[in-house]
Amino acid sequence: MKEVAPWRQGILSHHKRVKLTQKQMGDISPKVRKEVRERSGGICELRIRCHGAPAVQQAHLTGRKQLTHKTTADDLRDACIACHRYIDETPEGIRYKRKIRGDHNESA
Repeated sequence: MKEVAPWRQGILSHHKRVKLTQKQMGDISPKVRKEVRERSGGICELRIRCHGAPAVQQAHLTGRKQLTHKTTADDLRDACIACHRYIDETPEGIRYKRKIRGDHNESA
């Protein structure tokens, strides 16, 4: 490996990546995960395919590709598997997700 001249060492060490990747914005931090779990009490918050089943997943209301900020507790709902699949995989579920996140642009 090529040696770096002493005068060049540390030149860019203060630079950090400014823009987060979509994956980084979609990642759920332990703090946010805990906040969502405390809000739900461990019970599915969606309750569209269940009647209060244990929440085992956290569902994004906005897909990673559409995120413009780091994921917060407001972007998530604690969900059982059936409800999570419903809002991610069915046309009715996708419309429901848009409704609960307040998105009035149906074409998005």
